[in-house]
Amino acid sequence: MVDKEKLIEAVTQEVLKVLAGREGRCADCPGCTGCCAADCCERVRSLVEAGAECVNYSGRGAAVPEDLARYIDHTLLKPEVTADEIDTLCDEALEYNFASVCVNPGWVQRAAKRLRGSQVRVASVIGFPLGATTPETKAMEARQALRNGAREIDMVLNIGALKSGDHALVRRDIAGVSDACREVGAINKVILETGLLTDEEKVIASGLARDAKANFVKTSTGFNKGGATAFDVALMRETVGPNMGVKASGGIRTAEDVRTMIAAGATRIGASAGVQIVSGGESNESY
Repeated sequence: MVDKEKLIEAVTQEVLKVLAGREGRCADCPGCTGCCAADCCERVRSLVEAGAECVNYSGRGAAVPEDLARYIDHTLLKPEVTADEIDTLCDEALEYNFASVCVNPGWVQRAAKRLRGSQVRVASVIGFPLGATTPETKAMEARQALRNGAREIDMVLNIGALKSGDHALVRRDIAGVSDACREVGAINKVILETGLLTDEEKVIASGLARDAKANFVKTSTGFNKGGATAFDVALMRETVGPNMGVKASGGIRTAEDVRTMIAAGATRIGASAGVQIVSGGESNESY
């Protein structure tokens, strides 16, 4: 049984070391420059061999992958979105080779038709943005989206049930959508809405998502307070281990934001500013 308080404390200390600059240098390495990948390569190799997917390196020759587009779910979830805007979203995803487009369920068929024959997948949101519908409703909504052409599902877990300590309901909530996804070989991403959770709740939610056979945990809907932070991404990565995906979403607007999240352990980015991110432009989008 994992001691959650010790886990949170351990992860907190490691993340604070990364974020604290000079104060985060190794206490047991005299003259540490913070360039572990260069100066302590054997230690880094041991971490990789132990299962680490990502090493945060801020020293000489720092390199987060320049090919950012393959990490991005090109997202448009505003309620007032039009058919023409969905078409543009899909065309941009094709042009920039994004991982997927993420749209509301009512637009899945249109997006799937527009992207037919391409490598860009269609993702849809379920129980969005509150997560307060029943497990049966979420499973049914997921199956409908999958029938319409979605191959990735971003579901919002039942936040109220989690905060009430009803972990069995949360697990069942996630498992119903995971089962629907596995029937057609699709991916289930679980949105935790980290801005509404304590650190302990983030750890518990991530563990429940893993136990319920989800493929990813995800930070935020973009419709509530807070968004993706490097701390939350690192905490989620530590909890789920190396074999699950971690998606950072909410407030990601620049290529530097993307690099920060990837360095913290994210394997997918949700952003409505995808074009600006990969082209180096400016964006005021919040999701």
